[in-house]
Amino acid sequence: MNSFTILGTGSSVPPHRVTNDDLAQMVDTSDEWISTRTGIRERRVLTTQTLTDLAVEASRRALEQAQVSPKELDLIICTTLRGDYLTPAEGCVIQEELGASCPAFDLNAACSGFVYALDVAAGYYARGAVKKVLIVSMEAMSQMLDWTDRSTCVLFGDGAGAVVLGEGDDLLAIALTAKGNREALSIPHIHGHSPFLEKKEAAPIRLSMQGQEVYKFAVSSICRGVKKAMAQAGLTPEKVDHVLFHQANMRIIEAAQKRLGIPDDRYHNNIDQYGNTSSASVVILLDEVNRAGLLKRGETLVLCAFGGGLTTGTAVMRWSR
Repeated sequence: MNSFTILGTGSSVPPHRVTNDDLAQMVDTSDEWISTRTGIRERRVLTTQTLTDLAVEASRRALEQAQVSPKELDLIICTTLRGDYLTPAEGCVIQEELGASCPAFDLNAACSGFVYALDVAAGYYARGAVKKVLIVSMEAMSQMLDWTDRSTCVLFGDGAGAVVLGEGDDLLAIALTAKGNREALSIPHIHGHSPFLEKKEAAPIRLSMQGQEVYKFAVSSICRGVKKAMAQAGLTPEKVDHVLFHQANMRIIEAAQKRLGIPDDRYHNNIDQYGNTSSASVVILLDEVNRAGLLKRGETLVLCAFGGGLTTGTAVMRWSR
């Protein structure tokens, strides 16, 4: 497959930590209740920084590791539920901040956004349109939560992650799905101020989620997606070196892990530190694992995400750094 290789990774999270004990002062919950049900012990939340600040910092770190200058970029793809602006696209804001001069756009596939962006980038490489691509996944979930709802406010955090891609053939397989469902997980949009709009009470702009529905969807879709992508890549479970799942809920991860047959020591997780950072979670984890020196040249990686839409994305890759 004529695709790409990963040249560098980067990530950035806010310095402000919100622990489970902090949340217990706000809602009826406890560290034990949260950690045993989700695996989360703390999350990072924006205070004085902007989401753009995080995205630019993550991008710069990835570019530095890749030894690529912003002027060399041929494309910027930004994945986010909501950037700092409705327009310009956050990709264009990042382009300006970095001093790049390439096309840039946003992609919204909720928590699956990073894997969707890898697939989009693969299309550009397949037709020989690019040589260097920056993918940035950035989310400020803290700004879209009902902080009085203990079932959802404990789950999410803010952060950004980035990869720089170059020409190569390291994408071995990719599988995407979408199954439209507004009931299981949604965040209403702004209604605007048109004088022609029939006045209706606007829904609050905050996340609502049917936890059990999302859980069932997540576990089954992870297993289907991973098995399909591994089959496309001709990979058996014991040949997988690293598994990086979307960090949504440790119970979801463990349930899928039991069904897949991939050795337990191949899984990486950081949900205890960051919670669910939506589309940024897989790439933040990838950057941590990379910078810890845990990835060896020639090893295989399985990246899998699931989220609102409902969407899923699974990629099987070779690591060549």
